[in-house]
Amino acid sequence: MARKEELARMWERTTEYLFNQRPAFEREGASGYKPGLDTSLALDKIYKEPHRRYRIIHIAGTNGKGSTAHLLASCLQQCGYRVGLFTSPHMIDFRERIRVNGRKISRNYVMQWVNEYKQKNMEGFEPSFFELTSTMAFDYFAWRNVNVAVIETGLGGRLDSTNIVTPDLSIITNVGLEHQQFLGDTIEQIASEKAGIIKHGQPVIVGHAEGLVRDVIENYAKRQYAEIRFAEDKPEVLQAKMVDGMLQLKTQNYGIIDCELTGDFQIENANTVLTAFNVLKRLKYRIKEDAVRKGFAQVIETTGLMGRWMKLSDKPRTICDSAHNVASITVAMKQLKNEYYDNLHMVLGFMADKDVNGILDLIPKKATFYFTQAQTSRSLPAEKLQEIAASHGLKGDIYNNVTEALEAARKNAAPRDLIYIGGSMYVLAELLTAIGYDDKLDS
Repeated sequence: MARKEELARMWERTTEYLFNQRPAFEREGASGYKPGLDTSLALDKIYKEPHRRYRIIHIAGTNGKGSTAHLLASCLQQCGYRVGLFTSPHMIDFRERIRVNGRKISRNYVMQWVNEYKQKNMEGFEPSFFELTSTMAFDYFAWRNVNVAVIETGLGGRLDSTNIVTPDLSIITNVGLEHQQFLGDTIEQIASEKAGIIKHGQPVIVGHAEGLVRDVIENYAKRQYAEIRFAEDKPEVLQAKMVDGMLQLKTQNYGIIDCELTGDFQIENANTVLTAFNVLKRLKYRIKEDAVRKGFAQVIETTGLMGRWMKLSDKPRTICDSAHNVASITVAMKQLKNEYYDNLHMVLGFMADKDVNGILDLIPKKATFYFTQAQTSRSLPAEKLQEIAASHGLKGDIYNNVTEALEAARKNAAPRDLIYIGGSMYVLAELLTAIGYDDKLDS
């Protein structure tokens, strides 16, 4: 027991060291944002450029990049590849960010890696949390001899720490207004930042883009002599419907696919992923149609993905979802209209840097509201959320944390009602931690 407690303390010290290198953006917001590639390139040289030892697929976008990354990783694993997966943020455990064939990086590896990094004694060298953890991921994937790594950008693209890689394929899921204080005030500026992951002569797939966004990305690709495909132009997904709790997709080249990720927004993600496989086939990846179908059907089990239109319970039906900006909430509220219930209960909490007014414009007024906040300095205080919501005709009580809010909703809800929990991945993370949820692939 003493040994177990000591390991727990060691693990806590290790993760605190990582988060405190430079305040992580997820915890502290602007103070944790450090644009530029100089430090990442310097770290890369110190660790002998580990990302050059395997193939890479690089993903940016405003919404859907996490689901897209997990779908790609799941299918590639079913095709027989050893697959590294680097995503952010995590829900419950830091190790969720770095996986090989779905299994989280071990605590021992993280602790040893951090200890060895400290011993390098690089005075004056101040990497951010994300710079250090992306380097750790690249190094871990090399150590585990992965065949291919699916790498998700943290924020933006052009100046993101992960953008030191030269991928076989770049993917931009879509572009919306987000993080304007870092990426630019206009949709064109943000599109240009996302397009920055496109590399010279390497193909790129765009899930959804229209108007000026499409023009910006297309022109950037031309300057890079990069082949570009817009997945929506020749859609792989022809029809979609819910069947026995799965999202059933009728596709152009992969037959009928049952997708474990549900929600209307997954149709666009699926279309992007299947278009990616068409390109990867040409790049000599071994893509098997039956393996792709299995990858979609078992993506949660294979990768441990959480929080995407995730059912927590029945009677009352309780859904949590990670939609947290105007674009993703638009789709989530459309999905909500497809649900059948007597009364709607909404547990909501947001980060202060989001377009809360824009989001609340989209929320149905006929509901009982429970306003809360995540326990981070980036959160919009529940009292302030209540005040803003009232100006949109949305009235409800405030709660200190999401578990108290959900408990109140469950007391008020009848068996045929629906409870929706959302607005922030950090609210969801605290909820899943509190109820003891962990993915099935713990290690």
